[in-house]
Amino acid sequence: MKSHFTFSKEQRNGIFLLILLIIILQGVYFFVVPLTAGNDVKELSVNREELKKFQKEIDSLKQVELEARQPKIYPFNPNYITDYKGASLGMSNEEIDRLHAFRKQDKWVNSTEEFQQVTKISDSLLNAISPYFKFPDWVTNPKPKANVMVYNNTPKTFAQKQDLNTATAKQLQKVNGVGAYYSERIVKFRNTFSGGFIADVQLQDVYGLTPEVIEKITEQFTVKTPRTVKKININEAAIEDLVTIQHIDYDLAHDMVEQRQLRDGYKSLDELKKVNGFPVNKFEIIKLYLSIE
Repeated sequence: MKSHFTFSKEQRNGIFLLILLIIILQGVYFFVVPLTAGNDVKELSVNREELKKFQKEIDSLKQVELEARQPKIYPFNPNYITDYKGASLGMSNEEIDRLHAFRKQDKWVNSTEEFQQVTKISDSLLNAISPYFKFPDWVTNPKPKANVMVYNNTPKTFAQKQDLNTATAKQLQKVNGVGAYYSERIVKFRNTFSGGFIADVQLQDVYGLTPEVIEKITEQFTVKTPRTVKKININEAAIEDLVTIQHIDYDLAHDMVEQRQLRDGYKSLDELKKVNGFPVNKFEIIKLYLSIE
């Protein structure tokens, strides 16, 4: 070990010189370099105007980014605002409920002013969302009213109506919705019965006639000379009697008789609707041929 720590005079001088050099360099690093760096900082000048412009540009970019992140609002009809849509627009629950209550009355909002009257939203919110309101064209751009002839809509009395059993196809064509095709079909179906219709309700059996067209026909025509029919007592009728009636087949007649036995007789014709498979939509026609005693 002694041989490792024994140095010559020249070696000791070199070690001493190396230690001194290290100390000097450390001193330069800790004292001289910070002073020089401080002088450089002091000499740095800042252009305030350029800094403001740069900061303004950054702020504008931030604003653009924030606006881009916000959900876009597309034009919409305010009559169909849902709970979610109203909340996203900034409406309160009470304001949304007022609109929904108004719509439940089958009423429509047709202007910005009416929307505020119904919902009672603030002016500031209205100004923010009203530019996106889109009402139907017939509301925003109503067409000028043409000169329309006013017709007397008073329903005709029984005496004023024409007899449906004697009406010709040409007369029936005057009814809106009844052309040559349907008028001929009505007359042809009526003539399948000896004596014509028993009641207006038999128009339902004319294939292709809608309830709306039938209503228009009965506004102008009605059965004044009904066909005479001998009604069948439902509490005594046999299956063979029931199958002679329109819309009653053998299976239905069998079920009607069976139900009659279980009920110990029908108390009213309405009880027939409870028979399995009974055509309820044809009840008014079927009961033209039945009686209850």
